[in-house]
Amino acid sequence: MNNDEYVKLAEVEDRMWYFRSLHAHVARVMAGAGVKPNAAVLDAGCGTGGMIVRLREAQPGWKWSGIDFMPIACELARQRCGVGTEIREASVTALPYAEGSFDAVVSADVICQVVDADVAVKEFFRVLKPGGVVVINVPAYRWMWSYHDDSCQTKHRYTRPEVEALLRAAGFGERWSTHLNALPFPLLWAKRKLFRSATDTSDMKAYPAIVDAAFRLLVAPEHAWLKAGGRWAWGSSVLAVARKPEKKS
Repeated sequence: MNNDEYVKLAEVEDRMWYFRSLHAHVARVMAGAGVKPNAAVLDAGCGTGGMIVRLREAQPGWKWSGIDFMPIACELARQRCGVGTEIREASVTALPYAEGSFDAVVSADVICQVVDADVAVKEFFRVLKPGGVVVINVPAYRWMWSYHDDSCQTKHRYTRPEVEALLRAAGFGERWSTHLNALPFPLLWAKRKLFRSATDTSDMKAYPAIVDAAFRLLVAPEHAWLKAGGRWAWGSSVLAVARKPEKKS
């Protein structure tokens, strides 16, 4: 993303419905995967640090590290995350960590912005400990390409089979995936395809309180269904979780 998008991200990610919902999904699947209370966790493409801040509140025992390719993102993340969270300037395709450094790796809306997504996923596999968990979120459907992707410098929008294939090729064993934002999806499609304007940049911006509240109501059933063990067959994003196999004895 360009510098302006990072500034916008820092301003809205603590309150915008999309990020609150996404972070809750990530927290839930990590808990479901059994990430331990004292885990070492990497946010691979941490942006301005919003996910670290929110999930640290829920799991204060996790030891967080974060990397981002953009200097402005790292600067903002250090300011927001404070002392005790290591933020490095680096690429997801060349992580500056030794093999087996982390219990979990989270990468939200990041591998869609690099050409060599397969290399990034292999790097996630490398830095995970045996039995470690990766959580990936990406935008869905090439036909949903819009001004939002242009502004965010997206390289690819994914299908669930494509995400599963990336994880499998990297060596991950146990895998699970679902779509997200199923009920808001028609509204997102309409905004990006029918009601776009020449001045639109990305959809990362502050919305009127009533609009944000409406979207929170729309995603509430989604959270309930996924918490009950269901999946969604459509939606604007794909969320996947996978585990690095344990070492053979």
